[in-house]
Amino acid sequence: MTTALVWFRRDLRDFDHAALSAALREHARVYCAFVFDTDILTPLPRQDRRVDFIHRSLAELDAALRTKGGGLIVRHGRAIEEIPRLAAQLDVMAVYANRDYEPAACARDAAVAAQLAADGRGFIDCKDQVIFERDEVLTKTATPFSVFTPYSRAWRARLSPADLASHDCTTQPGQLAAHDAVSPTPTFPTLADLGFAATDLKVPTGMSGGAQLFEDFLTRIDRYHEVRDFPAVKGCSYLSPHLRFGTVSIRQLAATAHAENLHAKGRGAEVWLNELIWREFYQQILWHRPELFNHAFKPDYDALVWDAAPALFAAWQQGRTGYPLVDAAQRQLLQSGWMHNRLRMVSASFLTKDLGIDWRRGEAHFADWLLDYDLASNNGGWQWAASTGCDAQPYFRIFNPVTQSQRFDPQGTFIRRYVPELNDVPDKFIHAPWQMAAPPADYPAPIVDHAQARERTLARFAALRKT
Repeated sequence: MTTALVWFRRDLRDFDHAALSAALREHARVYCAFVFDTDILTPLPRQDRRVDFIHRSLAELDAALRTKGGGLIVRHGRAIEEIPRLAAQLDVMAVYANRDYEPAACARDAAVAAQLAADGRGFIDCKDQVIFERDEVLTKTATPFSVFTPYSRAWRARLSPADLASHDCTTQPGQLAAHDAVSPTPTFPTLADLGFAATDLKVPTGMSGGAQLFEDFLTRIDRYHEVRDFPAVKGCSYLSPHLRFGTVSIRQLAATAHAENLHAKGRGAEVWLNELIWREFYQQILWHRPELFNHAFKPDYDALVWDAAPALFAAWQQGRTGYPLVDAAQRQLLQSGWMHNRLRMVSASFLTKDLGIDWRRGEAHFADWLLDYDLASNNGGWQWAASTGCDAQPYFRIFNPVTQSQRFDPQGTFIRRYVPELNDVPDKFIHAPWQMAAPPADYPAPIVDHAQARERTLARFAALRKT
């Protein structure tokens, strides 16, 4: 009887799962495992919404696998040690996993594969979290795309029904190994066992949570293009954490959006599909340029001289800049672990273009707090805002935080939700309360003048271009 081990990572579902499907197709007996990797967990705060999300989602995955006769083997340690050890203990022929494209994950998987090979076992990785990966979508000169629009056109031109086909994860009786395969008294660890505490997580988790959010979004997708930029409106899909941890299938999402685009939902579905393509654009950029996690996409811009400005940085982190929309965005992040996409652009532009602070510091702050944190998308978005990345627009695109506020939160509904100090401010002044004769005493004045900051940013970039 041939055996295999499926290593779950950012793919916490038991359906349309490329690695699980491949293992079930090739082996008579399949074990399933997840490792709470201490290389990832150790630096995190003891209350981390991502760990809570993963833990809850794993409990649902474990229960789903048990109904099929299997279950999760859960380990807590260094994945590069735990997976080879478990593979030897179970005496499997191969370990199956879905590919991860982040530099640290690539290094980890290479180390695991080498240890398995030394022990006579295989490591088989599969494409799962994207429709197109690595170098599957290239320019006509076989080079990576560096501008989104032509990448999107090429992505759509290449798309075929086969790319959206679901992976069959049907099991035969007894094919999934029981969860007690390793220990006669297995236990699913609690958060406390892992050294973490429960959080105020309000997002529905697991496969059921992803399905619930997707079904709700489909009732609204036809208006997505009209309302997605307004943070006070329920316009987004809110699926980004589920995409990050794989509790939904990217093929199902893309196939639905593609079909809806062709039929009843029109423009809304088309624009949402474009957002899924943005995600893959940044994934392939990072895979081709792994140094981007700490370097500018445009190498010359590594020489930009940013301001240290610790007091300004702290005010931005805490949502105390005096610019209401920026502050509401930052407080939404701290209170919920999520930030509206339009506000991510506004907030990042403010940090880099108004405060003159290095995009890497903002990227790291988002990495600490975002429930849906994804290195490729976060890095790509921050470099886009800072004008150091793969963006066709020049550096003098600088968001005005007041006009952005007036345009996308015209009545200040979102602002008042997260900045209660401004509850009594009239709509006329909600975007610039410092213009009132008597501004609220408990809300700060602007920490910078936007017009002056804009000139400083233009001078900063112009000086670099002259060198």
